[in-house]
Amino acid sequence: MARRLRVPFVFEVRDLWPQTLVDLGRLQEQNLITKVLRKLEKWLYVRADRIVVLLPQADEYIVPLGVPKRKIVWIPNGVELEGYPEPTQPLIHDGFTLMYFGAHGQANGLDCVLRAMAELQERPDMRHVRLRMIGDGPLKPSLLKLAEELQLRNVEFADPVPKREIPAVAAEADAFVFNLIDAPVFQYGISSNKLFDFLAGARPIIFCCKSSNNPVADAHAGITVLPGDPLALSQAIATLATMPAGDRNEMGRAGRAYVERNHSFDSLAARFAAMLKELVAEYR
Repeated sequence: MARRLRVPFVFEVRDLWPQTLVDLGRLQEQNLITKVLRKLEKWLYVRADRIVVLLPQADEYIVPLGVPKRKIVWIPNGVELEGYPEPTQPLIHDGFTLMYFGAHGQANGLDCVLRAMAELQERPDMRHVRLRMIGDGPLKPSLLKLAEELQLRNVEFADPVPKREIPAVAAEADAFVFNLIDAPVFQYGISSNKLFDFLAGARPIIFCCKSSNNPVADAHAGITVLPGDPLALSQAIATLATMPAGDRNEMGRAGRAYVERNHSFDSLAARFAAMLKELVAEYR
């Protein structure tokens, strides 16, 4: 279509297909569908004039396929900050609310979060800590079953909320938890919408993920632990829960400032527009 109209072809890559499906075990490398998708992705990469990627190290995956690095432009996901009010401190109360909202799927590894809460439930000094898990997904029934098996009294499951209501819900948290399984595809980085929502919510974040980039560490906005280790995750939760409120607020403000600088829609749109302007100039 682009060649017929004599205009540049910009290809946006939101996930590395089929590599993500292979790394998550949903496709086998020798599967016919995988082979077809491999040919299709290379065909698109080669013919695109620009490839816009969300993952910061996606070029390490794409360049070996015979694609010049100059064609690849990194523009990550972002957040609509107008929906979030100016950062405010959490209300003072006796409890500590850890919050997760988003998909309940294979990649999220939320069973690890539940097992961490089981560890905390055994600690008398952590009985004020509660986890709110908001959202839905294919693994939610099994997560509900696991919570019942672990006899968790410190976890509350809730239905998804509309996108416009997320800022108000996020304001009810004392901290957020971001969790992903340890999968090879994350070596190319992550660009998760919910992580930027967490940062915009101005609360500290526990980043439980092994990826090549770590926005939480870059922003000094929380604590990082390796995935798949419930004990380490429970210790990180306990650290935040016992931290002076002023220190937690400082982390939250740092996260908000980071997302304002790097992931507001205004700044990302400016980068996209600059890429298009440069491409059009080359195409003439």
